[in-house]
Amino acid sequence: MTSRTVFFNIIRFFFLVFFQALILNRINLGGYINPYFYIYFILLLPFDTPKWMLLIAAFILGWSVDIFTNTIGLNTAACVMMAFARPFVITAISSGPESLLGDTPSLKNQGLKWFLYYSIILIVIHHFTLFYLEIFRFSEFMTTFIRVLSSSAFTLLLVLISEYILYPRGK
Repeated sequence: MTSRTVFFNIIRFFFLVFFQALILNRINLGGYINPYFYIYFILLLPFDTPKWMLLIAAFILGWSVDIFTNTIGLNTAACVMMAFARPFVITAISSGPESLLGDTPSLKNQGLKWFLYYSIILIVIHHFTLFYLEIFRFSEFMTTFIRVLSSSAFTLLLVLISEYILYPRGK
């Protein structure tokens, strides 16, 4: 990773943590939809990020959000689970090194189909871990499952909007 990439990732980290803490944590639509856009940071980390660094970055990201939300490790656990699964997801959905164009996963580099699979799988892993650790019982399995799916859809929508705004496709 170049120093420019590291710098932009640090800026992105702080922006997403504060955006999540100050704005998005106040959004709760119908008790089912909670946007967790801060995980966009993990989605956009470069492909060549070492696994140990990926896990540490995810831990610090989740811990930072936990500090603002008083959730005592829930976001940390969900982020670390997502980061742990990320290399396996990339390997599973990639047809080979030629599909990993560019240095970071993005809609622009990999295309809509690849980026959708990648984002959906990792967002659902994060949300599933977060919401089921939060409720920690199976008596409300379906209600929690609906929360996972609806919040995942809303978070995915925010990720896709950001991809189209921040990384417009060239003609």
